[in-house]
Amino acid sequence: MAEEVILRFDNVCFEYAERKPVLDEVSFSIRKSAKLTLMGQNGAGKSTLFKLIKGEIKPNTGNVFINNDATIGTAEQMIAKDDLNLTIEEYFSKAFTEVPGNIKSQISKVMDAVNLTVPTDRKVGDLSGGQQARVLLAYGLIQNPDILLLDEPTNNLDKEGIDHLIQFLVMYDKTVIVISHDADFLNCFTEGVIYLDVFTKKVETYVGDYYSVVEEIQNRIDREIKKNAQLKKQIQDNKDKVNFFSNKGGKMRKLASKLREEIEEFEENKVEVRREDKTIREFEIPAQGLIGDVVTIKSVKVIKNHEPVVKEVDIVLRQRDRLLIAGPNGIGKSTLLRTLVNGSNEGVTIMPGTRLGYYSQDFATLDYDQTVFDSLQSVIQEGTTTENMRAVAAGFLLSGETMGLKISHLSEGQKGLLSFARLVLLQPGLLVLDEPTNHINFRHIPIIAEAINKYEGTIILISHMPDFVEKIKFDQELDLGRY
Repeated sequence: MAEEVILRFDNVCFEYAERKPVLDEVSFSIRKSAKLTLMGQNGAGKSTLFKLIKGEIKPNTGNVFINNDATIGTAEQMIAKDDLNLTIEEYFSKAFTEVPGNIKSQISKVMDAVNLTVPTDRKVGDLSGGQQARVLLAYGLIQNPDILLLDEPTNNLDKEGIDHLIQFLVMYDKTVIVISHDADFLNCFTEGVIYLDVFTKKVETYVGDYYSVVEEIQNRIDREIKKNAQLKKQIQDNKDKVNFFSNKGGKMRKLASKLREEIEEFEENKVEVRREDKTIREFEIPAQGLIGDVVTIKSVKVIKNHEPVVKEVDIVLRQRDRLLIAGPNGIGKSTLLRTLVNGSNEGVTIMPGTRLGYYSQDFATLDYDQTVFDSLQSVIQEGTTTENMRAVAAGFLLSGETMGLKISHLSEGQKGLLSFARLVLLQPGLLVLDEPTNHINFRHIPIIAEAINKYEGTIILISHMPDFVEKIKFDQELDLGRY
């Protein structure tokens, strides 16, 4: 007996008002208990597809069928700013129309599932990025959904957190659909891929683990390129023969006519090779140029049993020095960077006059009410023209109508690219980077790593992505987990 289908898209078309179509006659089905990856280029409609499943938006034409009113739970990429002042208990209470009497017991159960222990009266905004990532997942679980939608669930998670999430998903007996750029993570539990194509607006489905599917897609592209190359050669050969025979008489003219028909057939047989995302251009972050001790760190606060403990250290960073901050989720890494940036850390001294470029994992440096243009304009240095600014923005795929959009309307990936464009225009003397690969398309990451490596100023960085860290040459490491 065939396994039960829990979700089906039937010829779904969707477009936002005054925008080009996002989905065009999309059809696919998902069986109960399947664990699938949702792939696609930037802007292909992955988030839109999630919204259609959740019923937040409706198709223009076609239908989305959910079997027997199956329930849906979502773990979003980031906690909404309005929710940061809520306590843990208040935040989880939002998952229910009527708050159950055993809410604390339910919270304890889902927090245990994501391997997180924090008091329920703690404010969500006081948690580290990694702890917030686990809370987001737990929020999806507390709804006990038949279909669980995960959007970049490994962002901010340390290795232990990712391993725990993989173990949970392997054992989870309900349907899971995941958007993620973490290939190793996906390969551990994925049994199929739904591929959204930004150019055709169509969907393709594949069966197999993640790496097998990616290889299959690449092989298909290679076959398509090879087939088109062969057809192109045959078309050119026939055109050359047509030019030669068409001036001859009798049978030669008939042969030329036949060759023309073959050319038309060859043209029809050419296939549209899948195109992938545009990649950001190579870039450099100009440095302010400072002489002397740019940053001096004499003490740090380490979180032990949910309480800060001050530990003495002796770190001095000058121009071209790079410091990696390491340690498990919740130990105080992001808090250290935030207090360093806002000047509230008594154990840290920054050279006066230093321009500080801060990439915050929650995009706290961005004013969501500003347009992209105004956000970039606010950080340009003397001598930088509007044309220069626009050229920098275009290198990060921010051009045209995007420049007039409010930051609140950007995707998380676009906010990340905007943050890098701002760093280029700011020309900082000190670069403070907190998880700078979160939300960033994997194709952009090698270019970003190269730009950071070439940067002539001082760098302090947190990252849980080993492949990214390995690409950058660090002079010092501060592992808060050792204290």
